[in-house]
Amino acid sequence: MSGIIGKKLGMGQVPQETGEMTPVTYVLCEPNQIVQVKNADKDNTNAVVLGANAVKKPTKTKKFKTLRQFNLPEKELKVGDQWTLADLGEISEVTVVGVSKGRGFQGGVKRHNFGTARKTHGTKEARHGSTGACTAPGRTKKGLKMAGHMGVDQVTIHNRKVVKIDTENNVIAIKGPVPGSINSQVILKTK
Repeated sequence: MSGIIGKKLGMGQVPQETGEMTPVTYVLCEPNQIVQVKNADKDNTNAVVLGANAVKKPTKTKKFKTLRQFNLPEKELKVGDQWTLADLGEISEVTVVGVSKGRGFQGGVKRHNFGTARKTHGTKEARHGSTGACTAPGRTKKGLKMAGHMGVDQVTIHNRKVVKIDTENNVIAIKGPVPGSINSQVILKTK
């Protein structure tokens, strides 16, 4: 599985031949640098490590904010080469990996889709309930769905259709939503 590291730009629409508008997410895939080339003899795998988002003050061991390993394509590559969107070739589908938006501390209704109480006949609190610990041992059971932190989870979406690729501007249009906020990092993987 080959791929590239990109940055989510935002959403838009692309017109089709039928006159319908297709919702797309634009991802900017600036040239990634090949940091390491692995071979089966030495490393037990044929792969390349790509680096993206160069740090402002690089050190001896940290030159990029993001490093990801992908399977090695058929052509010869060496450390320091640039890996661009054009190197992926013609692709029709991608797997997108991103980090979902953070939503902070949320209640049970939003976090776990709990039901609410009726909102008529004198009900003062529509969202009330208990943890269910009424008897011994008087503690909350493991795995109980309660209010808490929501979001900032790694999300993988498989088989997203590629609507358009602009190799000059290094932008790819992927059908539908992509996890994460604008300017967040996403990983695109091809088969």
